Amino acid sequence: MTTRLLWPVALMLPMAAFGAVEDVTDVAPVVVTATRTPETAGETLASVTVIGRAEIERRQSLTMSDILRGLPGVAVDNSGGRGQSSSVFLRGSNSDHVLVLIDGVKIGSATLGTTPWQNIPVDQIERVEVVRGPRSSLYGSEAIGGVIQIFTRKGQGGALTPRVSAGAGTYQSVTASIGLSGGNQQGWFDVGAGLDRTRGFNACNGEPFVGGCFVYQPDKDGYKNGNLSARAGWRASEAFELDANYLRSEGDVQFDGDIYAGNESQTLTQVLGARGLARPLSGWTSILSVGRSWDDSEVSFEGVHLDRYDTRRDTISWQNDVQVTPRQLLTLGLDYQKDRIASDRDYAEDSRDDVGVFGEYIGQFGAHELQLSLRQDDNQQFGSHQTGNGAWGYQFSNGMRLTLSYGTAFKAPTFNELYYPGFGNPDLGPEQSWSAEIGLSGDLPWGAWSANLYRTEIDDLIAFDAALMSPQNIDKARIQGLELWSTAEIAGWSLDGNLTLLDPRDASSGPSNGNLLPRRPEQTLRIDADRRFGRFGVGATLFMSGRRYDDLSNDVQLDGYSLLDLRAEYAFTDALRLQGRVENLLDAQYETAAWYNQPGRALFVTLRYEP
Repeated sequence: MTTRLLWPVALMLPMAAFGAVEDVTDVAPVVVTATRTPETAGETLASVTVIGRAEIERRQSLTMSDILRGLPGVAVDNSGGRGQSSSVFLRGSNSDHVLVLIDGVKIGSATLGTTPWQNIPVDQIERVEVVRGPRSSLYGSEAIGGVIQIFTRKGQGGALTPRVSAGAGTYQSVTASIGLSGGNQQGWFDVGAGLDRTRGFNACNGEPFVGGCFVYQPDKDGYKNGNLSARAGWRASEAFELDANYLRSEGDVQFDGDIYAGNESQTLTQVLGARGLARPLSGWTSILSVGRSWDDSEVSFEGVHLDRYDTRRDTISWQNDVQVTPRQLLTLGLDYQKDRIASDRDYAEDSRDDVGVFGEYIGQFGAHELQLSLRQDDNQQFGSHQTGNGAWGYQFSNGMRLTLSYGTAFKAPTFNELYYPGFGNPDLGPEQSWSAEIGLSGDLPWGAWSANLYRTEIDDLIAFDAALMSPQNIDKARIQGLELWSTAEIAGWSLDGNLTLLDPRDASSGPSNGNLLPRRPEQTLRIDADRRFGRFGVGATLFMSGRRYDDLSNDVQLDGYSLLDLRAEYAFTDALRLQGRVENLLDAQYETAAWYNQPGRALFVTLRYEP
């Protein structure tokens, strides 16, 4: 059944049957990513999902793929299990059309343009904010599909609080983490460290000269990771605050390859940031942030070094928020970014910088809400680029809320696309897009609901031109989508679920016109059910994915699949818990990338102590 045929069916389904990932018993979470200023998830005009620490632990998520899979508008693919390369597609856009931040610092590879999701340690995460829709008018390049920001753990004021967890499961997998937090009204800190090991399984059933990893090595492909994080802050007075953050994650993953592509990769993902906040006058908040992120990798074959790709990104941001009236906020800011690369390959250029100037206005006039933003980026390689965003909301007297938005975005070419030896094209321009969205939301006696319908068109998509043997701005895409979600509390059960219907099409001239974009399913459904019985907690997740294609020509189809996970927990005390999770209970065989295997039925048990 096509996406177009499913849309009318979805519109007739009861809203209460679908749910968001937020716990309806929680106070409305504060979001900072949607507008770069604090606001509750109910106040923002953007489509937002917030995953807090309590939800991560209750769902027993082990990886970022676990956290993001099945969220509204989100599709995830993976190349062979734990530690293997993963990609995130937000609202049908490309995997490099998602801007990713850790504690406000932009991360990702400057050569590939993607994020090492598999190396982000879940034990060090406090919460995740997913903002759907274009945000280049606030953040610059990459935010075509949206922005995902990850916040590491933040210590709370009070006595020293330790935390310890240890787990083991199928595929000889083990995890362990420790941490300590504390502070008072003037200062706070949190430090943590973790280990992750798995022997894994055969990642790829590739076929030489056909697809996948192009080799067949029926061995087990393991993964090792060591990580640590630290955050600290100090409040001198109501007018001045300082905080700093650090995250380091080292990974070592085996994969199926050959003497040319390698079969092992050692990676380093590292983030360092600091922020100073001052309130020089009443109603004026000035924030100066500096950060650096590293994305390093070394590829080898049977222990012999083949290549390395090290990228470094430095950022400086100065943001000023002026409260014009109690219901009107004006933001003016300046961003600076410099990317550098080092590799065994000889790139024609190994650095570039970008300066962005932006402004935003947020106002409320009775039942009307308005958000406007504009930005200009001056990039050393591709020159000036302007983006804008506008959103309007109306609050009906019955509690329902209508939102309309329109925004433009762009994506700068990567170093590989521009300068990779024998491949790059230094004349490439940025990919450009526009998006329009209409949303409707409201509250019910048993929860809340929302529906969002959107359309995105992307021009000047970069693709390889076989005639010129180099990447060119030749492709176009037209994406339409519908997202439904709701929450419910019924008979003691917390029910969360969501449905995404997606129609991501190639709009370029040529033989692929009208084909589905690769690795993006047309339908995804996720339903979560959780309940407590005294010290016992039980839950289940049902995830269903429609078909997808592995290639733009739509010759290689990946069938739809269903996954059922079960989880249980027993609290010995308020601080000590034993958790167990059965993943893929029905042992479904499926692929999210052609020829790459996915885990079968698996069990994982965790003992967690945190006062």
